[in-house]
Amino acid sequence: MFNALMRKFYKLVVNHSKFIIFLFLVMFAICIVCSRFVSVNYDMKDYLPEDSPSTVSLDLMRQEFDGDIPNARVMIKNVTIPEALAYKEQLENCVGVTDVMWLDDSVDIREPLDMFDTDTVETYYKNQNALYVVAIGEDEKIQAVDAIRQVIGDENVMSGEAVSTAIATTSTVNEVAMIAVFSVLLVLLILTATTTSWLEPIAVLIGLGVAIVINKGSNLIFGEISFVTNAAGSILQLAVSLDYSVFLLHSYEDCRKDFDNPREAMVEALCKSTTSVLSSGLTTVIGFMALIFMRFGIGSDLGLALSKGVLISLITVFVFSPVVILAMNKYLDKFRHRSFMPSFNGFAKVVYRLMIPMVLVFAVMVVPAYLASNSNNFYYGSSHIFGEGTRLYSDVNAIREAFGDSDTYVLMVPQGDTAREEALSDTLHELSAVKNIVSYVDTVGAEIPPDYLSEDTLAKLISDNYSRMVISVEAEYEGQETFALVEEIRSIANDYYPNQYYLAGEGVSTYDLMTTTTADTVKVNLIAIVAVFVVLLFSFKSLTLPILLVLSIETAIWINLAIPYFRGSTVFYISYLIISSIQLGATVDYAILFTDRYLGFRKNYNKKSAVQKTIANVFVSVMTSGSALIIVGFLLGYVSSHGILSQLGLFLGKGALLSLTIVLFVLPGLLYIFDGLIRHTTLGIKWHKAK
Repeated sequence: MFNALMRKFYKLVVNHSKFIIFLFLVMFAICIVCSRFVSVNYDMKDYLPEDSPSTVSLDLMRQEFDGDIPNARVMIKNVTIPEALAYKEQLENCVGVTDVMWLDDSVDIREPLDMFDTDTVETYYKNQNALYVVAIGEDEKIQAVDAIRQVIGDENVMSGEAVSTAIATTSTVNEVAMIAVFSVLLVLLILTATTTSWLEPIAVLIGLGVAIVINKGSNLIFGEISFVTNAAGSILQLAVSLDYSVFLLHSYEDCRKDFDNPREAMVEALCKSTTSVLSSGLTTVIGFMALIFMRFGIGSDLGLALSKGVLISLITVFVFSPVVILAMNKYLDKFRHRSFMPSFNGFAKVVYRLMIPMVLVFAVMVVPAYLASNSNNFYYGSSHIFGEGTRLYSDVNAIREAFGDSDTYVLMVPQGDTAREEALSDTLHELSAVKNIVSYVDTVGAEIPPDYLSEDTLAKLISDNYSRMVISVEAEYEGQETFALVEEIRSIANDYYPNQYYLAGEGVSTYDLMTTTTADTVKVNLIAIVAVFVVLLFSFKSLTLPILLVLSIETAIWINLAIPYFRGSTVFYISYLIISSIQLGATVDYAILFTDRYLGFRKNYNKKSAVQKTIANVFVSVMTSGSALIIVGFLLGYVSSHGILSQLGLFLGKGALLSLTIVLFVLPGLLYIFDGLIRHTTLGIKWHKAK
């Protein structure tokens, strides 16, 4: 019944080719326009769950106070007090800057500085270097950072979440365009080497290009997308969807031998391709869909966009690509060339000799790889996304050398009880990491009525409902000591104002990022594994094969994630979490294709011959898709200056290489060793019987 419906549908497709081409070209044109209106968000804290404490605090603070919380630091070198005050005024006038705090907000700088607490003074002014704490509006970071740079010049420095977000926004746009161009050129080269017509790569890329543009333009339904989705979404769609188009093209060429009419050959090719391409695409979609269950919004954002992209690619392969191939059929034949690919029978014999030792190596590595992959050291926030060789990296180190590690937290408590506020401030001052607090009770004292303060000063410290404390701490933006400090400040605030306080800041948001993303790990991985297992269970009607296939790809993932542990490297947790689902979804196709061909050959050959014939038969197919994924991964890894994107790309490139290695060298041995068990646990397969 299903096959009859598919055949009828495909006949409609090939018989209405002009309408389908027109329809897809209209969608293509519309989505090109729509893609220009899809905004990209580079701020990771915006993807925290809405109910996370730091997100709730930020939202309420913006309602209660006009200014934003401090999110940048600016250091001016070799300045006097009057010069520092002049710079402060210039910074306050920069577009996008909502507040600037300096020493004059804590002490009366008309008095000798040695009269005041050393920690307070050296928080803002030390060795004739002035450090300003700056609040920049969420929607004006690029303009503000550019304006600040014009004021301070290249000889002075700045850092902070707003600065890193602005730099990431401007640099990533050019890098993504460069990666896309190189990816297309290299994929074109791969297709030229693995096809038999000079125009076949063009036919494949036309279909993929239309699918990618439609997916990119349709992202407008989300309003905005994350920087990860913007950078990796299109090239990942290109890499993982490539084999669908290639498989259809090869199937069409085979059917041309049996059918004189190209349309009939295409309908037959589509019918033969449907089950394998759909099962392959479905496992990819499920792997990506697992990301939707992350509470951290970047995972959900990427999962939705990639899943939609693969579905659009599948629709394109079954509807648009067939009519494109038929339209180019005459020219595909005219520009035929001999195959550049040799016979891989010799390679298959080599693999046959190596596969049992490789299985033994594989068995030895499974447990250590799993344990090591779960023992990495992590970065959770954005403070390390720009590494050595970048301007921001040198700026951060310059501020650290002059003033040490520093961050600024903002604590908001119900206003009205100045005695309790003063007691809270005194307790916070006892913490060794707290260097200075700017608040109503610290600045003017609890005994002075608010009426004695200017409106501007009062507006920064007190709203209709809350008092605000700006706490300067000697701490990194993230790390175990920072996380312990956040917990301690929250505990103290809760003692004085049970469930009534609100704390925000870069270190606080990073702490919430840590707790949110780590809670997602087991859930997302388990959902992806179980879902793919179930699809394989129904696809192969086997109890054994899903275990072997999932174990093979999962081990490749564990080895991939274990490499940083053995190298002593620190991993961005977002890349670590996302790559597990992406690598599973993108590379389990290779294992499915290999197993499907093995079962086909096993009907007519013994297991030795079936293994060798499968290796020789699938090598070009899996290498075409796998090499594309490797290339786009390493391009993203080495071209992007954004640490998270770069690491995600390197994980993707190495992961695809490891998955290919296991599929070509280990999976044959697993199928060979467990052949008897597979036969007894698989339904619907007629097995070859030795004579």
